[in-house]
Amino acid sequence: MKSLPIYLASASPRRHELLLQMGVPHQVLAVPAPDGEDEPQLPGEAPEVYVRRTARDKAIRAREWVARQHRALEAGALSLSTPILSADTTVILDGDILGKPLDIEDARTMLQRLSDRTHAVHTAIVIAHAGVLLEDVSITEVRFKALTASEIGSYCHSGEPLGKAGAYGIQGKAGRFVAHISGSYTGVMGLPLYETGRLLDQLSSPKV
Repeated sequence: MKSLPIYLASASPRRHELLLQMGVPHQVLAVPAPDGEDEPQLPGEAPEVYVRRTARDKAIRAREWVARQHRALEAGALSLSTPILSADTTVILDGDILGKPLDIEDARTMLQRLSDRTHAVHTAIVIAHAGVLLEDVSITEVRFKALTASEIGSYCHSGEPLGKAGAYGIQGKAGRFVAHISGSYTGVMGLPLYETGRLLDQLSSPKV
């Protein structure tokens, strides 16, 4: 089935590349991010609930932004009928959400915690279209090998951990740290292809 064109409410190069890999025509939206790097977790909020909420909030915020842009610009600049896809990825260890590191030292601390341990990566995806929110979540277990101080230091100073949940990108230099993965590799990258394809199939059905 031919994919509908969509808006991608994410500045992540990985998500853009994965949609290209899927053959999904899309336009990246430059939606201004709210203050702060990560949305705070609510008291007692489970990780899966948190990641779904943050992805949903991104989709709603993008939909409102598109509506404002549509009113402000010439007709046809942005379409109100184009579906909007958003996603959010979190790393979970010992029940703690490891978001994007604040700086190199924060990244070092996260990687020390992940060393020789198994953690979970939750990626939620949401598609907003015609007043409906379609959503799904991918949960993947990742085990890191035991990392030496030298490996952690070298990786941190490469700059790659900054801006990434859990302070690593599995598709980059940190790929060699992964001893085992159970689940979706592309989910760890930031956009699980199976779940995304399933939502796009729902979007193309007559019911949506």
